[in-house]
Formats: sequence, structure tokens, C-alpha cells
Amino acid sequence: MTEQSVHQKYNEITKTLIEKNLTITTMESCTAGLISSLLTDTEGSSQILRGAFVTYSNEAKIMQGVPAKVIKEHGVYSEETAKEMALTCKNTYAANIGIGVTGTMGNIDPENSDSIPGEVYFAIAFGNSLSSEHVSLSPRDSRFLYKLSVADIIADKLLDILRGRSI
Repeated sequence: MTEQSVHQKYNEITKTLIEKNLTITTMESCTAGLISSLLTDTEGSSQILRGAFVTYSNEAKIMQGVPAKVIKEHGVYSEETAKEMALTCKNTYAANIGIGVTGTMGNIDPENSDSIPGEVYFAIAFGNSLSSEHVSLSPRDSRFLYKLSVADIIADKLLDILRGRSI
């Protein structure tokens, strides 16, 4: 994975969304808006990106509509929270696709006891379908490389969905 290869994937995603007349939104925590940023690196992205949330804290997730009960019962770093993030942003922006991503990058989060470095959960809501995944990343040299790795994994999943392979 290189930064250029990730950019190429998001260029393809954005162009495909434009061709298919589909819209997308994100609610990002550990990636801090990188996914929505990558989507907008391609001309015409204003046609497909409805908006995005960077919800780095638990409070921000709750303020945007993720039920506090889900975070309390399952933890902020969980598939359940990622699913709620994807559904919440999709519904808020009335988009075709919503992506939710939460996790811990290089160090333990002192605010959340369920923090495990390198553990990431993401979900993609598309139409009436919802899929989620858990990813364990090996140590990276920087927080940016953690974020880029997660964006790359999500790009692969999005491309599979857009090509009709899975959800």
C-alpha cells in the first residue's frame, strides 16, 4: 500500500459514484476525516459527498445521533458503534452510502477502557444493507500510516460493493 495507490482507489470510487449517481457520507473517528478528504480529491466530488462528520470523542458521536446506550453497552470501539455511525450519517444526510469508522491507532485511549492499539471497526450502510468488519493492524510508523491503512481497507470494501461483489 502506498499513498498513491490509496488515492487511485478513491479516485475510482468517486468516479464510480458519479457514474452511478450515488451519494456518500462518513462518520469518522480514528481516521479523522481522511476518507472524506480522499473522496474529494477527484473533480466532481461535490456531486457525491453529501457531508461528513469527524466525531473523535464519544460526546461528538452522541451529539450527532449515535445512541449513548450503544456506546455504553458495547464500547465505543465495537462493530455495534461503527454500525450506528454508518446508519446515523447515512440517514442524516439522506445519502445512498454511509461509512462509520472507530478504533484505536497507535496508543491506548485513556478515556475508553476498551481501547486496544491497532483495533479498528468499520461499517458500511448501502441501501438497506449494512456490513461491518473488525481489523487488527500491526504497528505502523506514524498515525498517518494507521489512518491510511484503514482508508485503504475501506476503499477495497467500497470497491467490492460498487462492483456488486458484496455488502
